[in-house]
Amino acid sequence: MKKYLSILLVEDDEIERMKFKKVCRETSFSNVIMEANNGENALKILEDEKYSFDLIISDINMPRMDGIEFLVELKKTEKYKNTPVVIISTSNNNKDLKKCYELGVSGYFTKPIKYADYKQKVLLLLDYWKKSELV
Repeated sequence: MKKYLSILLVEDDEIERMKFKKVCRETSFSNVIMEANNGENALKILEDEKYSFDLIISDINMPRMDGIEFLVELKKTEKYKNTPVVIISTSNNNKDLKKCYELGVSGYFTKPIKYADYKQKVLLLLDYWKKSELV
């Protein structure tokens, strides 16, 4: 099992980024988290050869380049086309869900309103990917 995950968090809402990092700090594992506030900035980070990520977590509803547009571009890159991507979004639109799975996401869940529910989902997500043989 990995001791830590290197995560790219693609989320435009600063409070949501802070919430995700708080949950990560509360785990028994260390995580290295880099942040991007939209898909366009995430692609710039991914172009930098000094970075390597085990997992990408993205929102869908973001300015400039949304999560679906980001996924389309990400899947064109050789280095990251097979990197697990999990969508954490307020969107529970079946059209968004279907499109994300067609583009090859590894998971999708809607952001719960209660922090305790959000924390439980994120902890399960992190635990799964830390134990996965794929990363």
